[in-house]
Amino acid sequence: QVQLVESGGGSVQAGGSLRLSCSASGRTFSRFGMGWFRQAPGKVRENVASISGDGGRSYYEDSVKGRFTISRDNAKNTVYLQMNSLKREDTAVYYCASARYSGVFTQSFHVDYWGQGTQVSVSS
Repeated sequence: QVQLVESGGGSVQAGGSLRLSCSASGRTFSRFGMGWFRQAPGKVRENVASISGDGGRSYYEDSVKGRFTISRDNAKNTVYLQMNSLKREDTAVYYCASARYSGVFTQSFHVDYWGQGTQVSVSS
């Protein structure tokens, strides 16, 4: 049984920073790409960033490039999302995602396991 458990969400003022963590269990972590999606009220879930199993490749959605950094520690079975220069439009529930394969990914159909989600709220 694969489990993904997120932590690190919260409320922050615009311009601030947060770091999300996702701890994985149930399969060989380094063999699978990991990513973060987000969903704001009334909007579709969108990919924010993803990283390959070996950590050598990453993908970022255009609106977060230069502000967010995805990383992983395969020894700790954990993936991180460092979010800097946060904007109000970053407010959403953020979901950790584990892919069906080892590469980076952008679409939800590539995901076979999801975390429960963690709320990020950015105020001006």
